[in-house]
Amino acid sequence: MSDFPDAEYVILSSRLIPDMDGGYTLATLARARQMAAAGVHGGRGPLLLTVDPGTPAEHARHRAAFDGRDLVVDPTRMRNLFDEAADPAGGAASWLRAAARAGGADPALEYRVIPDAAGRPVVSLPVIAGDPDWHISDAAVVVHDGTGAGIGVLGGFGALYRAWLAHVVAGLRAADASRPVVVVCESRQLGELLVGWDDPDVRLLHAIHTIHLEPPYTPDAALNTLWSRWFSVAERFDAVLWPTHAQRADVADRFGDAGVHVVVPHGVASAASVPPGSERVPGRVVMLNRLAPGKRVDHAVRAFAAVVAGVPEATLDIYGEGAERAALQALIDDLGLTAHVVLRGATDDPARALRAASAYLSTSAYEGQGLAIVEALVDGCPVVSYDAPYGPRELLSRGGGVLVPDGDVDALAGAVVQVLTDPDLHHRLAVEAVQSARAVDPAHAMAALAGAARDVLGRPSRRSR
Repeated sequence: MSDFPDAEYVILSSRLIPDMDGGYTLATLARARQMAAAGVHGGRGPLLLTVDPGTPAEHARHRAAFDGRDLVVDPTRMRNLFDEAADPAGGAASWLRAAARAGGADPALEYRVIPDAAGRPVVSLPVIAGDPDWHISDAAVVVHDGTGAGIGVLGGFGALYRAWLAHVVAGLRAADASRPVVVVCESRQLGELLVGWDDPDVRLLHAIHTIHLEPPYTPDAALNTLWSRWFSVAERFDAVLWPTHAQRADVADRFGDAGVHVVVPHGVASAASVPPGSERVPGRVVMLNRLAPGKRVDHAVRAFAAVVAGVPEATLDIYGEGAERAALQALIDDLGLTAHVVLRGATDDPARALRAASAYLSTSAYEGQGLAIVEALVDGCPVVSYDAPYGPRELLSRGGGVLVPDGDVDALAGAVVQVLTDPDLHHRLAVEAVQSARAVDPAHAMAALAGAARDVLGRPSRRSR
């Protein structure tokens, strides 16, 4: 059952920019679309809020791009803090002025001035370069009047974000001051700043997109430094939405289960139709991921030298961009694989690549859920993947692919050859793939999210205790 309880629903993200942040952006937008399809706000879906300090013109282009790609249901439901920070007459909006207290800029810091459409200063943000914890600084954020003069300050980015959210929530409650509001926070940095938001009628659900561990990514491995402080406040969220059962279990075992940890996967819609095997290009293998160190695409390239020895017609199409592109191309050249392995760059039509592929390859050192793997399963494309945390094992537990020991390039190559050369195995995996994908389809994802919303609305906010 995916009936969402009666409330106002908001999705909060640090930024949503086309072709940035990889699967995070796509997963966040997909959640909003799926909530709309489940009937939230009469099919219009939740508000999509961002705090990216771009210009109104830039944000308008982002909305138009998402709308043109059918990634949003209603682009007017996308709102940005800095678009709403300006008063039409100049200077800061009334909600921002009301939140300011006496004070001035920190003379030891540089500031980034955010203007309105006419170029008049609205707010000045402290620049805290080189500090990964810049977002928790309480350095003064300066609020300007219509002439550009400072009229007061807010105590850091957290105070700025909370002031805007309080304003947004007040608007949502214009007709009913006690109306409950459910905020799904998609960003760790924002989540840390919102645990002090003590509105008793707001429920804060924090969604997780990635792993919380450092290498070797075992359950007892060191925490990623960016997550250490987050875990100290995790129990103040009304619910934490983990994408896989395995990650939720590891966290509960290590930090205790205070009743906030639930599993809500990122849903991936089923394909309208799955092409028959005859439409797939024999020997074609596909990857869809950023060209980043954690994706270990070099393992795939090295494995393919052995794959080609066993399957001379095999090819590997690698879709994605990133900092590793030049190094990967050099490796392809050095191994003499230019006729077999091609860096295709970014694609806005991954389904097309998957429909023509005979296998999908994943070499990531870690995943949040493994959305590209799910997309491959949806399209009936058998998967060969390292057994890396957290998504692959869970996603392939019902079939649809082959798991190999994490980091074993020889085993990876052997599995790819087997899938490409054994027709019976390939057919079985293709059939299993479609069935396996149903475990994380939108219906299951929305049922889990609606259940989490019902649960948190049925008890007091954890932050107001």
